[in-house]
Amino acid sequence: MRPLADAQRDVLDAMERLPVTSMSLDQCLGLVLAEDVVAPHPVPPFANSAMDGFAVRATDVMSPPVSLAVLEDVPAGSVARSAVTPGTAIKIMTGAPMPEGADAIVIVEDSKSSDDGHVTLLVSASPGDHVRRAGGDIAEGSTVLAAGTRLNPMHLGLLASVGISEPVVVRRPTVAVLSTGDELAPADAPTLRPGGIHDSNRPMLAAVLAELGVGVLDLGIVPDDARLLRSVLGEAASNADAVLTSGGVSMGEYDLVKQVLGELGHIDFWRVAMQPAKPFAFGFLGMTPLFGLPGNPVSAMVAYEQFVRPALLRRMGATLLFRRRSPAVLTSPVATNSDKTVFVRVRVEIGVEGVTATPSGGQGSNVLSALAAADAFAVVPVGVGEVAAGADVDLEWFRSPEARSYEEVLGG
Repeated sequence: MRPLADAQRDVLDAMERLPVTSMSLDQCLGLVLAEDVVAPHPVPPFANSAMDGFAVRATDVMSPPVSLAVLEDVPAGSVARSAVTPGTAIKIMTGAPMPEGADAIVIVEDSKSSDDGHVTLLVSASPGDHVRRAGGDIAEGSTVLAAGTRLNPMHLGLLASVGISEPVVVRRPTVAVLSTGDELAPADAPTLRPGGIHDSNRPMLAAVLAELGVGVLDLGIVPDDARLLRSVLGEAASNADAVLTSGGVSMGEYDLVKQVLGELGHIDFWRVAMQPAKPFAFGFLGMTPLFGLPGNPVSAMVAYEQFVRPALLRRMGATLLFRRRSPAVLTSPVATNSDKTVFVRVRVEIGVEGVTATPSGGQGSNVLSALAAADAFAVVPVGVGEVAAGADVDLEWFRSPEARSYEEVLGG
């Protein structure tokens, strides 16, 4: 069997980055920056008030209460016509530019206005109080986001804040997805024929690809027909940046995918030292990479996480390819195969005493319900045959812990 790390390295080393393009911000979620973004101007672009209040000279309010003449009101988006001079103040709204001569803000809650055009300030102020300095968030010429950053909603807001409306990103890939096998039926099939099962892999894989920000070309279920399979795979290779199949890559006599792939391209069929997902196919149909996943749904998902997702992120230009890991304590013993890296599906709880992981159900490669109930994989390395209750394990997070309930946060 091929060690997992060696197989991952071979897959990733074969990945080439897709072409780059400029795209509008509303199309960039999940894409990866192809070059550093440098701030063309500071943020904020000018010193401004952080609060509604009064712009003053700090020296004028050292001994409160102090009465000052109000020269004018300055809302956000306007600029003061007057300068603050000794004995004066300017009423100012949050975000409005600091008037000339002022060096502090006294918030409106600490003031008392009168009808004679004056305001009484009830507290003292120091220079810089409630003032956002120019460039206090981002300095002009600084790197806002580095190449290789995969853009999330906050990144998009950050780019907008420096006036970048069309960043240079790596093009969004399209992945063709198909399931194979005479036994499969779509989820909306009214009845299952004897020996038939619903196809769970294709909807699941299409969903995780969409979650990754990848375009999905759903080619449906392909029966065990060599001519049809060749045609569909040829279409997939011509119209997608990667092809993802599930089923037909093990050692069985009827695994037609293996036969057809061997005819169409340079495809390797590996037995990887991992559980689940030992059988895995990888290679190229022409210039298009193909990933052949096992047919059992948990195996398909584990293989996706360990091979396909990192490979696609690499093609997208990302620098962070793998899921994050963190430690936890196992709550019950788990027996594993010491010859393989084993991925145990676990529920995770975070409490005052730390992070605990509990197997989420049956660990068979067909038990999709346990995967659906899990938050993470507890990764058991090669050489460990059994993990005792109370032992430390590494969690590989493929889903965040469940959110807190209404009652837990707000009570009642």
